[in-house]
Amino acid sequence: MRKERHLDYSSLSSPPASPHIRAVKPILSSFILTLSIAAAFAGEPMELKLWPEGAPGAMKLPATQAPSNPNVVTNITNPTLTIYRPDKPNGAAVVVAPGGGYRFLSIKHEGTLVCEWLNSIGVTAGLLTYRTPTNEEPNSYEKPVQDAQRAIGLIRHHAAEWGIARVGLLGFSAGGNLLGHAAFDRTERTYPQNPEFDGDARPDFIVMIYGGGFLDKDDKTKFRPGFSVPADAPPAFFLVAHDDKTNPVEAAMLYLEYKKQNIPAELHIFTFGGHGFGMRKDGHPINEWPQRAADWMQSMGYLK
Repeated sequence: MRKERHLDYSSLSSPPASPHIRAVKPILSSFILTLSIAAAFAGEPMELKLWPEGAPGAMKLPATQAPSNPNVVTNITNPTLTIYRPDKPNGAAVVVAPGGGYRFLSIKHEGTLVCEWLNSIGVTAGLLTYRTPTNEEPNSYEKPVQDAQRAIGLIRHHAAEWGIARVGLLGFSAGGNLLGHAAFDRTERTYPQNPEFDGDARPDFIVMIYGGGFLDKDDKTKFRPGFSVPADAPPAFFLVAHDDKTNPVEAAMLYLEYKKQNIPAELHIFTFGGHGFGMRKDGHPINEWPQRAADWMQSMGYLK
């Protein structure tokens, strides 16, 4: 795994000595940031803090410390976006949201390895380490969605200098739930916005891998109250295993909503695979999902 460079895009200035310095500080900070990003893109992944002055909303962390596991991270109060730059970028960028039930993030098989695969097909990848745990909050997806919105806005802010023409969002499990709310909800944002980094936060396309959590708790034949697929939903790729509880039902229902509204979409349901396989190879055809997703992105013109 490649080492990461860290960059706090709010800490590039020094206290001003005069009004003249105050006047040029924003220009100087922007120039330094551009140089820093250019240098970081020459090699290792670069980590950006999403909320340099502190994320909105209080986080209540569990009293007990989570067991150490190199494949899992949790207790994230300062979320980040780590940029993985391909050798030959094709203009596409994808924000990757790992799963973990809003309790932790499966950072390897649903995170770093996914970013490296995206790089191999020319896509600039952004690994989103969103705030967790939030599973006991009234709306467990609210803070993670805020982080995804800021991440997409941050990439679009740098689109010209990074050579980005379109931004997708790829999510696994809880990351797929986050993806659904970020792509489909049409409510006002739930945090104070910074015009510089909070422009258009809707993804141009989505890739949902065994996402769920959208069904009514009492009637699994319909979506939860307040959740729906809007007419302007982004093109979608859905993939899930038949033996993954209700997730294939949700994927099929989402696809049917796309079909009703004639929105481009593709659905893959494999017989075996279960839940949480990510980039693992365990002998099932579903493990070749990255190629299926790449084929879809190519057919849609995202990998130009």
